[in-house]
Amino acid sequence: MKEAALTYWNNYWEKLGQPVPTNVSAWQFGPNPDELTQLVIDGKKTTTCSGYVFYEIENETLPQEGEYSILLSKEDLPLAIIQTIKVEITPMNKVTEEFAIAEGSDSYETWWNDHESFFSSELKKINQTFTDDMLLVCETFTLLDKK
Repeated sequence: MKEAALTYWNNYWEKLGQPVPTNVSAWQFGPNPDELTQLVIDGKKTTTCSGYVFYEIENETLPQEGEYSILLSKEDLPLAIIQTIKVEITPMNKVTEEFAIAEGSDSYETWWNDHESFFSSELKKINQTFTDDMLLVCETFTLLDKK
């Protein structure tokens, strides 16, 4: 984790007077991290999803309930802290409208089109094809702090 994110993280817990948890990561949201993080800060985005296949290929651990994340800008500057409160593996075609809207989309159709386009492009890079039942790692989170 870069120094700016680590400093933000430590200062947040110092301000609360609590021990600093170690289950934290720092990352950016997809192709538009500043815009998507602003939706979190504005209370319009409380969910996110990613393709399960990418966790498998990269041998990456799935997110866990209770973990913390520092949301970064496109310049890798810390913008907010969230905590994951729910994680589910769900086929894309079973994602609910409620989840899609909570991801910051204005409609289920917009959510579907944006995600189909994004996942199609990312899957193509690894010689895979999008299917509407691809597994997604669906996370629900709560905003703890914003800069």
